Amino acid sequence: MSRVSIQTHDFDLSAEVAALRAGDGGIGAITSFVGTVRDRSQSGVVSAMELEHYPGMTERAIEAMIDEALRRFDLRGARVIHRVGLLQALDQIVLVAVSSAHRGESFKGCEFLMDYLKTQAPFWKKETTPDGARWVDARVADDAALARWGLAGTNAE
Repeated sequence: MSRVSIQTHDFDLSAEVAALRAGDGGIGAITSFVGTVRDRSQSGVVSAMELEHYPGMTERAIEAMIDEALRRFDLRGARVIHRVGLLQALDQIVLVAVSSAHRGESFKGCEFLMDYLKTQAPFWKKETTPDGARWVDARVADDAALARWGLAGTNAE
């Protein structure tokens, strides 16, 4: 099973967790995060979101993030799925799942990967609202989340 998938189609959380833990009797915890497209943002109602990326570069960046998580935490495995293309409000957009022997490392590893992914992965997001479409800027709060892991975010102004 690949550690990273960038795809247009939806994912099945149960199937992904089963694949992550398959055949590893040392796993005592799996933590997962599923992000969804909200139907509103700071600018109002959102009907859809379109995500773009650079194929190849995006996967390599996320693989490096997983390597860093494995270096920092006692994880046994990790899986990241990020959807691209046109997504509707309420659609699943991202999955981060990690396995470890104990829950503490699992929680930390999953949260670290999501914070890292949110600020450092090369995705561009455009929201569709009643007033038209607009590109979504990085937020200072996302860089602050990354900073608590001792890493500097460079996206928010």
